[in-house]
Amino acid sequence: MSLRTVLGAFLTGLVGAGLIAAPAQASTLSMRGADVSTLQRATDLGAKYYTAAGVQADPLDILSGAGVNYIRLRVWVNPASGYNNAAKVLAYARTVKAKGFKLLVDFHYSDTWADPGVQTKPAAWTGHGLSALATDVYNHTYGVCNSLKAQGTTPDSIQIGNEINVGMLWNDGKVVNNNFGPLATLLKSGYNAVKACNSGTQVIIHTANSDSLAHARWFYDGIRAAGVTWDVTALSYYCNWHGTMSNLTTVIADTLSRYGRPVILAETAAPFTTGNADSTGNSITTACPGYAATWAGQGAAFTAVQNAAKAGGAIGVFYWEPTWYAVPGNGWDPYNIQNSGDGWDNMAVFNWTGVFNSQVRWIS
Repeated sequence: MSLRTVLGAFLTGLVGAGLIAAPAQASTLSMRGADVSTLQRATDLGAKYYTAAGVQADPLDILSGAGVNYIRLRVWVNPASGYNNAAKVLAYARTVKAKGFKLLVDFHYSDTWADPGVQTKPAAWTGHGLSALATDVYNHTYGVCNSLKAQGTTPDSIQIGNEINVGMLWNDGKVVNNNFGPLATLLKSGYNAVKACNSGTQVIIHTANSDSLAHARWFYDGIRAAGVTWDVTALSYYCNWHGTMSNLTTVIADTLSRYGRPVILAETAAPFTTGNADSTGNSITTACPGYAATWAGQGAAFTAVQNAAKAGGAIGVFYWEPTWYAVPGNGWDPYNIQNSGDGWDNMAVFNWTGVFNSQVRWIS
């Protein structure tokens, strides 16, 4: 008997007894996503993209043809690069929505990358304490959301923070000694801002805690106990960092049943080579276990991740930065975007000349 069958029977009993609400079990991946936050800069620089047959085409159209129906865009507060700020996200949202995609906006609440290892306050918020930061989060979130709404590109989903494994806006919003209170204040502020902007926009809370039940439960139990409300639980999964795919299925299934909210993978990716296209070292330098770092291996690994997510009951999987091949001037460092390189060039689904890997498919 499979884990999903056992969990299904257990949940049915709890639902029938009225102990929990019935979560929406997934039969398909309805959110088939791609985070293309560097694509706007790439195309501004003149980057070209090609189908697997070598025909030049709009990369968003190529992704759509491969099954993508949801686009994720990060937003920084005041990045030095001038990209991934509110104005650029507003502009690109028009392009995304005009092509029929749904839109997920990923708020980092920083001027640069926010992830499990760093959650730096925006420079403009540096001296702010928790109360002021809660107001900052509300105003920034509501402002971007309402501007998107006003131009006819209302976001379908919004992330309140990016990979906030131990909190955001450090150190005020960092979880210390299991105290989730300060983080909860910020998350509630973000949730309220989204719902004030548009009640139908889904609020997503995102960690990279797909590695273990203990980590996922610690975080989501913690925010739930502190009174945080959210609509969708999001995890990141990278095969080199977050364990086996069978463990991924277990964590997703447990998270779905434990919190009664739909689950997505907000980030995943796999390498097509261990080679490096530029002077900046790759973020991931080895293949997924059991899958070669080749064109075929990348496609097979991504399919396997999607199937593992579906087996746990997830409703969505987003590939992170599939269009970020090494284009000079489109570097990783927002403080030096022109001269820094791309550590993701071996993880994109377009090769170093912009040709699409036809073996990568988003599945339902």
